[in-house]
Amino acid sequence: MTLQARLDAFKADFKSGKAPYFAPPDIHPVMERATAELVASGQAGRALQAGDKAPPFTLNDPDGHPVSSADLLAKGPLVISFYRGVWCPYCNLELQALQETLPQFTALGARLVAISPQTAANSRKSQRENRLAFPILGDPGNAVAAAFGLRFTLPDYLIELYKTLKNDLPAFNGDPGWTLPMPARYVIARDGTIVYAEVNPDYTLRPEPAAMLPALRDQARAASAR
Repeated sequence: MTLQARLDAFKADFKSGKAPYFAPPDIHPVMERATAELVASGQAGRALQAGDKAPPFTLNDPDGHPVSSADLLAKGPLVISFYRGVWCPYCNLELQALQETLPQFTALGARLVAISPQTAANSRKSQRENRLAFPILGDPGNAVAAAFGLRFTLPDYLIELYKTLKNDLPAFNGDPGWTLPMPARYVIARDGTIVYAEVNPDYTLRPEPAAMLPALRDQARAASAR
């Protein structure tokens, strides 16, 4: 089953209220309104795209060890997935699909990291529950997401809904702000140039991880030709 098919199946169950998803039906129009407004804002088109230079960063892994993009790129191309958090089932399904594709990334000389605003404890939980062999790096305040053009602030009416659902982002993230990154994936070449970018303000839509493989194959061919 493709990643999008898994996401669509989850969404159908969630909207129908099937066990274990007993969400009241009146929440769905609110969520859909927020997504439509984010799409209409055009922010996704203003985020970094293929051909842009990726901003360098140093972020801590869940064990508190600093990880720099420069060190990762010194070893090969870098695949980045911006991850909203452990509370997001769509994001967790995506992480699982990335894990399934990880051997192909590795075979092409690439490293994979996810970047999330959540606390280290929640990143450890995400890694454990999704059985990940790649790190989730902590991005306090979504600072790196902002550098990529991905950070947005939730509208007040969505904040109130999240509070009603006990989805307390300040607690998940250890940050009083109610911000999130738009889901996004990037492939960055060793010189820091973005060679693949996919940004979608609709968090229920995600491309297949294999969509990044052609860009990685191009990087592998270029490396072998040097």
